[in-house]
Amino acid sequence: MHHSTNPISGTSSPPFTGGRLFLLAGLLGLLWLPEMFCVADESWHIKTEGLLTRWAAQVSPDNALPDYPRPQMVRPDWLNLNGLWNYSITSNNLDIASHYAGKILVPYPLESALSGVEIGMNAQDTLWYERNFEVPGQWVGRRILLHFGAVDWSARVFVDGQLAGVHTGGYDPFTLDITPLLATNMVHDLIVQVTNPTENDQPRGKQSLKPENIFYTASSGIWQTVWLEPVPDTAITDLTLTPDYDTRCLRFKVRLNRFEPDALTEVRVFAAGREIAITNTPANSDASLDLPDLHPWSPVDPFLYDLQVDLHKNGKTVDRVTSYFGVRKISLKRDPQGFVHIALNNESLFQLGALDQGFWPDGIYTAPTDEALESDLRFLKQSGFNLVRKHVKVEPERWYYWCDKLGLLVWQDMPSGNNNIPQSRIEFETELAHMITGLRNHPAIVQWVLFNEGWGQYDTERLTSWVKNLDPTRLVDNASGWVDYQVGDVVDAHTYPDPETPPNEKDRASVIGEFGGLGLVIPDHNWSSNFWSYERLPDGNGLEVRYKFLLNRIWDQREKRNLSAAIYTQSADVETECDGLLTFDRAVQKISPDWLADINTGAYRKRTYTTVLSDALVDQPEWQYTLNTPPPDWMHPDFQPAGWQTGKAGFGTSDTAGSVVRTPWTTDDIWLRRVFSLGQEDLSRAQLHVHHDDDVEVYLNGTLALKAHYWLTDYGLFPINPAALATLKPGTNSIAVHCHQVTGSQYIDVGIVVPSPQ
Repeated sequence: MHHSTNPISGTSSPPFTGGRLFLLAGLLGLLWLPEMFCVADESWHIKTEGLLTRWAAQVSPDNALPDYPRPQMVRPDWLNLNGLWNYSITSNNLDIASHYAGKILVPYPLESALSGVEIGMNAQDTLWYERNFEVPGQWVGRRILLHFGAVDWSARVFVDGQLAGVHTGGYDPFTLDITPLLATNMVHDLIVQVTNPTENDQPRGKQSLKPENIFYTASSGIWQTVWLEPVPDTAITDLTLTPDYDTRCLRFKVRLNRFEPDALTEVRVFAAGREIAITNTPANSDASLDLPDLHPWSPVDPFLYDLQVDLHKNGKTVDRVTSYFGVRKISLKRDPQGFVHIALNNESLFQLGALDQGFWPDGIYTAPTDEALESDLRFLKQSGFNLVRKHVKVEPERWYYWCDKLGLLVWQDMPSGNNNIPQSRIEFETELAHMITGLRNHPAIVQWVLFNEGWGQYDTERLTSWVKNLDPTRLVDNASGWVDYQVGDVVDAHTYPDPETPPNEKDRASVIGEFGGLGLVIPDHNWSSNFWSYERLPDGNGLEVRYKFLLNRIWDQREKRNLSAAIYTQSADVETECDGLLTFDRAVQKISPDWLADINTGAYRKRTYTTVLSDALVDQPEWQYTLNTPPPDWMHPDFQPAGWQTGKAGFGTSDTAGSVVRTPWTTDDIWLRRVFSLGQEDLSRAQLHVHHDDDVEVYLNGTLALKAHYWLTDYGLFPINPAALATLKPGTNSIAVHCHQVTGSQYIDVGIVVPSPQ
């Protein structure tokens, strides 16, 4: 169960009034003084043997995630406790550490390079953290709150030798009021004891003690920001913000840490810096505020209103927080033909997203910097995606802030666990509730994903209804892939690599929760020499063509099979899985965002093409060809192909996907030549239109225009090497092609086209 002493939010105990204090001091023998701990090794440095992101160089003990961690409830005064802490690992018993092994950089997990430790933790181990802190003098007279963004998995917190609280759950924040524990001394001692079985019955997502395939390195201990905050005796603890698009109002509730019948809250709403609404209402009560000239939030226009909440008591302002919200509505809508689609703000919106697993080579679960978090999301946005699926992980609040700000819809997964025993199911449901209530104010989140691929799946009908009742403002996906119980708002299929829309239903939208998985390994940017993907491509050209083929199927199924949303696997490589659009270190974009945006938005389908050199799709052009190895100068314009045969395009075997075979070719290699004439046309945007199986080389006027490996299942557009493009001239030109086949089907056909301007 989740239980934390004096939580700022949640229902496990009343805030600031004692809560459930686990009095374990006697049991643990925890009557100690800070002097008992001696540091064995003061040294600390980032481990540099493995893969690092470019942001790792910005990380230091003085610059460890310095950004304000709670963007939706901001106060000006706070103290960041990130930085160097003492650490030690002991056997999992009730004894405290007798000494510390060295320094660890909080909040990077124990196993990460950025922590400076980079060692694993056994299921039976106990991880200890220790540091000192001072409360700023200007905070005297206020209550002191100790916030933890997330600790994986079970934490006991001690302040000046006294138990401050216990919390279980690796993904949700918790807060302790430590005011009664602070001694009169200026310097205070903070100790955190952590156990993390990882593969025990706990929500853990894809963390594993033995990472391989689709499971990755675990993150133990503190992995989000730790910070202090001063608040008045009567303070705002929570905001519930529920914008209503249809009625053009903001429904809200301001909760306090205690019952104060005379306390009033003043809520002000600002649009682009201009105050547009104000109301006064009793605290701890439901209220609403009309929003004139409503400005909705959407991926195209992610407009955010600013919010200021003042708490008045006895005619004085005793507390103030600032926040923000976006007004949007997510729902299902039936089209004139009776099919159900996902709608945003009452208009059907096709959602195309990327799977985002939130792993980093240097920080594992923790991004090295806030800029790194933002960079991943900006890449997806620039690439024409309007959706991101956060896969079996809950991120720090700043990740959702960037989604809100940039305009990326979010499908939020619940981190999976085994859920084999009653206690683990209680834990799962507790963490599920904390995830939903903790993230409920973010406009970007439009769907909760309860289970993924049957992992730990149980009581699906009950839990789907429970989630829907807990948050009726969002869609619920009962199971993404595999085991669908025909409840919730969508029917969700996983199909690799090609997308396949699940059958349409009367009352649920059809979505593809995962497809793609196209792999490309970039040397010097891979996690290890072992790597895998759902389909391996040899080079960037092949990846682009195959990606375009898959997205073309997505758009066809949107138009013909009522597909409402699709999620491509995935945004970035993860450890040995190399099917990301970015490398694991985020150093290489395997496909440019501009090219992706053209495909992802469907703009390319509206573009017309002028044929400069016809292929088998538009004509029956003749080529000279040979199946015998020609002389080395076979590609030169003045080469005379004596003895070569003549055949009509395309060349290959009829069982090749996407082929139009008019001349059989069954040997390992084929060489083709053709002469063609050009006029005065503008060829600056000319591209090759090619279908090849397997490797291909194309020459224009003797200059290499394209070299591509592997094989395709359809025609694709390829850029022409600028040196070869420059050789094209009015009058007579030559094209020469070599295709090499290894095994299975085979095919070759080449044309040249000029796309219309964008």
